[in-house]
Amino acid sequence: MSDDSGPADGHWVSLYSGGKDSSWALYQALERDLPVGRLLTVHPGGDSYMYHVPATDLATLAAESVGIPLIDVYPDDLDADAAEDSGAQGDREVEPLEAALEDLDAELEGGVAGVTAGAVESEFQTSRIEAMAERLGIELFAPLWQRDPRTLADEMLDAGFEIRIVQVAAGGLDESWLGRRLDADALDELETLHDEYGVHILGEGGEFETLVTDGPHMDQPIELEYETEWEGTRGRLRITDAWLGE
Repeated sequence: MSDDSGPADGHWVSLYSGGKDSSWALYQALERDLPVGRLLTVHPGGDSYMYHVPATDLATLAAESVGIPLIDVYPDDLDADAAEDSGAQGDREVEPLEAALEDLDAELEGGVAGVTAGAVESEFQTSRIEAMAERLGIELFAPLWQRDPRTLADEMLDAGFEIRIVQVAAGGLDESWLGRRLDADALDELETLHDEYGVHILGEGGEFETLVTDGPHMDQPIELEYETEWEGTRGRLRITDAWLGE
């Protein structure tokens, strides 16, 4: 696994959900002149051990703003909520992603050189993506891996990322967080919640999920209309309309 890859022959594929971590990995790849030829979004359709779940349908709009073609992967029901063995479930969830990359390797001139991933601390996810990359004979670019979460978040904001919270599921995070921009004040509050409740500052444990609505890698911002849905201890945005602004 590498966090400082240089240009390589063939196309790079960015594993992309539209959330902040995968968007930052993509942005860092572009900053290093990696030839990212495709974005790839897995749409779990339900709970998942491996993939970002909420608002993945907006990845199409985000990809249009980024200007890189998007590959959508719609696996059969992953049945994550019924899984008895998390390790076996994670292995199963990688299979449709690996198959899509094999297809791309055959289709793209020069094949697939590597993939980008946005994991920070999840050994569960990263070990499986790394093993997949080894099986495929491609590189893995994971620029967030084992970085300090607050430093990463500050770097995202300093670069001009506009980040919206689209789902929360953790103690201390109430309905007021839904739709909120992740700014310096929000990060300060998340650090306090980390001390009180163990909330991960970047939400990597599923405490919250995000959507990047603007950034230096995007030509147009994503505009949203939404309603909030709250279920006592967790909630999400129900996005009623989305479009690219000026």
